[in-house]
Amino acid sequence: MAQKTSPEQPIPVRTVLQMVAGWIGKLGTIWVDGEIAELTARGGTVFMTLRDPVANVSARVTCPRGVYEATVPRPVDGARVVVHVKPDFWVNRGSFAFTALEIKPVGVGEMLARLERLRQLLASEGLFATDRKRRLPFLPGTVGLICGRDSAAERDVLENSRRRWPAVRFKVEEVAVQGPYAVGEVTEALARLDADREVEVIVVARGGGSFEDLLPFSDESLVRAVASCRTPVVSAIGHEQDSPLLDLVADVRASTPTDAAKKVVPDVGEQLTLVRQLRDRGRRMVKGWLDRELAWLSSVRSRPSLADPVREVERRAEQVDQFRDRVRRSLGGSLDRAEDSLGHLRARLVALSPAATLERGYAIVQRPEGDVVRRAADVSVGDALTIRFTDARVTARADGSGPDEEP
Repeated sequence: MAQKTSPEQPIPVRTVLQMVAGWIGKLGTIWVDGEIAELTARGGTVFMTLRDPVANVSARVTCPRGVYEATVPRPVDGARVVVHVKPDFWVNRGSFAFTALEIKPVGVGEMLARLERLRQLLASEGLFATDRKRRLPFLPGTVGLICGRDSAAERDVLENSRRRWPAVRFKVEEVAVQGPYAVGEVTEALARLDADREVEVIVVARGGGSFEDLLPFSDESLVRAVASCRTPVVSAIGHEQDSPLLDLVADVRASTPTDAAKKVVPDVGEQLTLVRQLRDRGRRMVKGWLDRELAWLSSVRSRPSLADPVREVERRAEQVDQFRDRVRRSLGGSLDRAEDSLGHLRARLVALSPAATLERGYAIVQRPEGDVVRRAADVSVGDALTIRFTDARVTARADGSGPDEEP
């Protein structure tokens, strides 16, 4: 529990150090992974510094000579080991150190097994999935380059890129590419380039090296940093046979720094050749289209309606004359037939007309009201009558004489 203190009730330094020692003592014995540095032996004790393989932190380790000599093979400076230690805090000196109880060298096989477990973990999270990888820009204006200080990888990338496209620009971040500072410096450089809006692609390049030298590029924190970048990342670590985890998470993997330059920057000669080929193809296509259109135009112009337009007008005029004559004949025939029909109808009407009867000497007797008198018995003495002849009408009055008897 936290110790209650105040300016009026402070606690002595020894008490604070004893409390720290008590907290550290509760850790018990633990296994620690690291690299040996500053290895010295004095009397029956071996002193060494156990350095974190990634971060820039370390701790002092005291090891009985018997424990050190029992380790096969014996560790040397730079060796990767797993140490069974007991954390100790020396109250009198206020210092922290480990006491080694057992040392086990970490071989390549063990490190490979650890990398395989890490690879499976990251793959299960989807960091190596193909669908999350982005395409590189065709012609980046500015390329970010992370490489060693004055390294051959830097020269290979710069020289080959500028040979392929002289106008390409680079922002170079020179960092440590092996050792305990490599992961931190590469991660920081990656963050700076990713935050730069001018940088369109980032290349992480390093030449060949031993398995241990390339271990920083399989560090989990660096792999996750690359996965979270918004800028496409190209991995160009080691040679073709080298395969750090950075190659799996990067958007594009290059076998060598020279290959990275080829993947990032197009070749100006090849592009000019491609432009000429496309231009020639475009010319051929346009020429072929023009030839087809000219052929169609010639075919249209050779048609009679365009070759001799007056003849077409004359032909149409002849058709109009023919249609006019046909209409006239048809109309004339219709009129003749109608005239004949009208003559026949007139003759029938004349034949049936009362006027024709009157012309033969007959007359029509009518009363003043217009009623026709059909029989003599219908006429009384003194009746006014109208006698209608062919040319005129005569008014008469009936006398007393009776009608003639029929023979």
